[in-house]
Amino acid sequence: MAESSMDAVCKVDRQELANALDQARKEVGTRFDFKGAHIEIKLEENHITLEAPDQMKMKQLIDVVQSKIARREINLKAFQFGDFESNVSGIQKCRVTIQSGLTQDQIKKITKLIKDSKMKVQSRIQGDAVRITGKSKDDLQAVQTMIRNAGFEFHVAFDNYR
Repeated sequence: MAESSMDAVCKVDRQELANALDQARKEVGTRFDFKGAHIEIKLEENHITLEAPDQMKMKQLIDVVQSKIARREINLKAFQFGDFESNVSGIQKCRVTIQSGLTQDQIKKITKLIKDSKMKVQSRIQGDAVRITGKSKDDLQAVQTMIRNAGFEFHVAFDNYR
């Protein structure tokens, strides 16, 4: 019987993220507390830029964006919300970094968890991902559940099922 494999990665579905941010823009456009305010949500290559006129509106904007992202079933652990920055005109900016790829420390935590579980699977590091191979798909599903329930402080997704 052929071996099954999957990759543990950290990436966000860009289309779902774009849809979530479009929904956030629509909600901000219709909410009374944002009426007449300069609000911007920009999706760039590896980060999101949020702009609001003051800190209170920025906190509300972040709340709206987080709720729309969560509703699209994107894990909020994949985002790191930066501090508020104020420019000369008083506009507040917040840079939200989108995590893509696992760091070496994160990869080590995942491989250590797999090795400590004594399951019949192997893990190999491939760049910024972990390839997990096993004889049956049931073993891979058990590893997937174990990683999700481990409570890591970073986002882990799975792809390339074979």
